[in-house]
Amino acid sequence: MSNNQPEPHKIQAWSLINRKYLGQGVRVKRFRRPTRSQIRNRVLLAVLMAKDMKLSRLAEELSVSSRSVSAWVYEGRIPSSNNRDKACRLLGYPAHVLFNEALVRQSPIVCQPTPSRFMRRNLSGAPHSNIILTGLCMVYDFSVTDVSIWIGVHPGTFRKWLHYSLMPSQTLQEKAEDFFRIPRHILFADCETL
Repeated sequence: MSNNQPEPHKIQAWSLINRKYLGQGVRVKRFRRPTRSQIRNRVLLAVLMAKDMKLSRLAEELSVSSRSVSAWVYEGRIPSSNNRDKACRLLGYPAHVLFNEALVRQSPIVCQPTPSRFMRRNLSGAPHSNIILTGLCMVYDFSVTDVSIWIGVHPGTFRKWLHYSLMPSQTLQEKAEDFFRIPRHILFADCETL
């Protein structure tokens, strides 16, 4: 046998290896897992994650580049007034909620006392769910139960905030505001529309 031709058993072995790994397909994540310091506009990312809308889809809907939308979220850039208005109409929130310049500039990091994990089953099909609060739990990968304990409310009460957009008392709003470091008028923007 000449040295230029591959041996038949090696070709069959490679064929089996390729069939095993290539046949499984490629798994693509919906959202990249950014570190906390990379997110400048947490509210916009929270709304997109809760609505299961990828950055590329938002860019397509607005007829802008994916890089532009990525800069809005991860670099804290504020879009032009035309694109900002289109994004606000599409997502259903006013500009002072989605693109709050003071909040984007300060971009505080939320300190979690213990490790936590968001469970997808916490997403509900309730007609009046608090998208921003749910999305923030998704952005930070916080368990609903853990957040309720850290804030100091009963888990059932916190779930009512999420699933039924119930407006909490002033004291509980302040606790949530202190934990997430987002003003309550943004954090509970979904509750104010009821």
